[in-house]
Amino acid sequence: YNSGVLRICLGTFHNMYWREGLRCVRRSTLPRCLPTSLGLRTKCDNAAIIGHHRQHGTLIAQCQRLDRYQRRNSVHFGVQVARNSSSWDGDDNMEAAGSSSNVAFDRKLKVLQRNGAAIAARKGRMVKTSEEAVDYDYFQEEIANRLVDRLDDIIREGGFPLALDVGSGVGHVYRAINAHESFEGVGGVGGVRKLVQLDSSAGMLHRDDDLDDTAHDDSEPPFCGAYKMVADEEGTMPFPDGTFDLVISSTALHWVNDLPTFLSETKRILKPDGCLIFAVVGGSTLFELRSSLVLAEMERDGGVSPHVGPFVDFADVGTLLTSAGFTLPTVDIDTIKLAYPNATVLMEHLQRMGENNASLNRRSRVGADTFLAAACIYDQAYPLQDDAEDEEDSIEASVQVIYAIGWSPHDSQPKPLERGSAKHKMGDVIVE
Repeated sequence: YNSGVLRICLGTFHNMYWREGLRCVRRSTLPRCLPTSLGLRTKCDNAAIIGHHRQHGTLIAQCQRLDRYQRRNSVHFGVQVARNSSSWDGDDNMEAAGSSSNVAFDRKLKVLQRNGAAIAARKGRMVKTSEEAVDYDYFQEEIANRLVDRLDDIIREGGFPLALDVGSGVGHVYRAINAHESFEGVGGVGGVRKLVQLDSSAGMLHRDDDLDDTAHDDSEPPFCGAYKMVADEEGTMPFPDGTFDLVISSTALHWVNDLPTFLSETKRILKPDGCLIFAVVGGSTLFELRSSLVLAEMERDGGVSPHVGPFVDFADVGTLLTSAGFTLPTVDIDTIKLAYPNATVLMEHLQRMGENNASLNRRSRVGADTFLAAACIYDQAYPLQDDAEDEEDSIEASVQVIYAIGWSPHDSQPKPLERGSAKHKMGDVIVE
C-alpha cells in the first residue's frame, strides 16, 4: 500500500474529491418513489449526504443508543498488508471487546440495528402517504420469491407440512409461500401448512403485524398458518429433535458467526428426509463499496477498517453442508446488479434494510469527509454499465446470492454404490 503507483492513484482521487465534492452533495438524497424493479429507478432532490436530520429526525434517539453501544463494545482495528501488520494511526480510542477470533459480528448490535430499521419503517408509514413512502424491502422480497420458486420445484409426496423460517424478518418467505396454493391443494407453495417464523429482532419480526391483520380481515384465510417466535438464530434452537419437515432461510445467514454449528443444529431439528433450503449473501457482494471505502480511508485517515462482510464463499457452501451430515447437496449462484444515484444512497438503503456494518472490528465512527471521498471514488471507478440513458442512476452495486439445498439422511434417498462394486470398465463404453 506504500507503493508509488498507489500514491499516484490516491493523489488523483484526492484532487477528484475536491473537484467532484459539491456535485456529490447536490445529488445525494433519499429516493422519493418506490423502486419499480431491481434496476431501482429513483428520484432525488438537494440534500446533505451525511446527517440528514429532516429524514432521520425520528431515529436520533436510536442512533444515540447505537453510538453509546459502539463506544462500549468496539475494538481497536488495523490492517494487514503483505503479512505485515500496521495498526490504526487515527485519533479513535477504542476499547478491546475481548471476543474470540472466530467471531466476526456483533450480534447484539445487529439486533439493535434491525430494530431501528423496523422503527423507522413503521414511523415512515404513519407520516407519509403510500406515494411518498419508500420501500426498502425490494431486495429481500425478490430473493425470497426466488427461493420459494426453488422450493416449488421440489416434488415430495405430502409436501412439507411443518416448516421453520430462520431469520424470517418481516415475513417475505411467508408471503411468497402464501402467494399460491400447493399442487396437492393443501397448504401453500411446497405443501407448507404451518410456518414457524424465528428471528432475533422482535421489532423486525412484528413490524408488519398491523398490515397483515388488515389484509386478512376482508380476504380468504391464508393457505399457510404462521407462528412468530423471538429467538437467536445462533446456538441451540428451542425445538426437540426431528421437529420440522423443512427449514428455510432467506438473506439472514450472512450474519451468523458459526455456520457449521448452525447447520448441525438445523440437521438435528429436521425429520429424516427433511429439507434445508436457504439463500445467503456470498463473498463477492458489494465489492465496489468495499474497495471505495478502503481507498478513501487510506487517503483520509491512513488506515483501513472493515465495512463490508466477511461473507461465505461459494466454494465452501457444499463442503459445509456435507460436513454437517446433509446429503444430496445442491448449490447454485446468482449475481444481481443494482443501480443507485450514488454511494450515499446505497449506504442509506443498507441502513434502512438493517444491513449496516456490525463487524466487531469496526470503527466507532467514520468522518463525513471519508464518506464523501468514498462516494466520489465509487462514482468514478464503478459507473453504471447500462445502455439506458438515465441521469438519476449513475453507479451499480453487485450482490452475489448463493442458493443451497441439503437433505437429512434417509434410507429412501439414492446412495452411491460401494467402491469396487462396478461390473463394467469405462474403457468398454464407446462414445461415437
